[in-house]
Amino acid sequence: MNSRLASLIRKEFIQIMRDKRTLAIILVIPIMQLFLLGYSATTDVRNIPLAVFDQCRCAESRALLDAYRAADYFKLAYDVGSENEIRVLIEQGKARAGIIIPPDYSVRLAEGDAQVAFILDGSDAAAGSTALAAATLIGQQHATTLMMEKLERSGMDVDNFQPPLEVRTRVWYNPDLASSYFMIPGVIGMILFAITSILTATAIVRERERGTIEQLIVTPIRPWELVVGKILPYVILAFIDTLEVLAIGHWWFGVPVRGSLWLILGCSGLLLLSGLGIGLFASTIANTQQEAMLTVWMTLLPSLFLSGFFFPLEAMPLVLRWFSYIVPLRYYLIIIRALLIKGVGVSAIWQEMLALTLFGLLIMAAAALRFRKRLD
Repeated sequence: MNSRLASLIRKEFIQIMRDKRTLAIILVIPIMQLFLLGYSATTDVRNIPLAVFDQCRCAESRALLDAYRAADYFKLAYDVGSENEIRVLIEQGKARAGIIIPPDYSVRLAEGDAQVAFILDGSDAAAGSTALAAATLIGQQHATTLMMEKLERSGMDVDNFQPPLEVRTRVWYNPDLASSYFMIPGVIGMILFAITSILTATAIVRERERGTIEQLIVTPIRPWELVVGKILPYVILAFIDTLEVLAIGHWWFGVPVRGSLWLILGCSGLLLLSGLGIGLFASTIANTQQEAMLTVWMTLLPSLFLSGFFFPLEAMPLVLRWFSYIVPLRYYLIIIRALLIKGVGVSAIWQEMLALTLFGLLIMAAAALRFRKRLD
């Protein structure tokens, strides 16, 4: 590293240390995003308020309600006296589900054809689908328990009774199905992509706003040295953010780090190429920091929605899935989730690594060429 480049990097670090707002963005905001998304952006549905209209008031109906109470998916919040009360509670948002037990429940149960009505609020599709699956499963388990008790009362040896079909499920990598395992790796990609592109764009435009970029141009500093000197400090800080989020995600949220740390950092560096390229390209278009921020956000928002950060790619329409292939963040999220959760090696993610490398080199090359022409 020559003295001109070293001096420019030193100048940039001094400027960052003096700018408290930039330091807060780099070091504090990622932690805030991690905790906010780690706790709030979750698909785990628990304690759904349940309104109960029990018209039987018998031991059998209480046993059914106990089965729903025992599972932490539902909370028996309201005991109502009519079906209309359930409708009112759901319309007001106080209850998200309701169960109606008919007055002849115990009699029909003894005859083997009892039915209950379970009502769900479908205005929230995510919570509604989880509640529907939980309600169905709890009902099936309770029905199985009642059948076994009936067979035992009839004198049958239930210990040797085997159902005609038994499905044994096993969940790999995330046995508890914790949503933080999915969300925390995504936060790493979002922070790397957003911070590097935004700070790179604003750092270069800030020089233009203050009129100091002309002073840098007339010095012996070459264009590539100016680019490297401006963006290298943010690359270093981005890796610090990566280690920061990894440490908090592992020690606080319990997200495993099963893959090689060096491979994680290497793949993160591939994403940095795209983020830095987008920030550099935005700096050649914008004349103010506000324009640079807006230009970068025009690429960040589609990237977040089309990368699989919030929504599964498989659930998207075919056209949007096609567009997702030109989003670098898509490939990084596949990589980082596989490395952290599954602990895979290069052989499992080499295609995504190759795509990320090609995108990064193309974006960085195009941005560097345009930046050089802008300086000329």
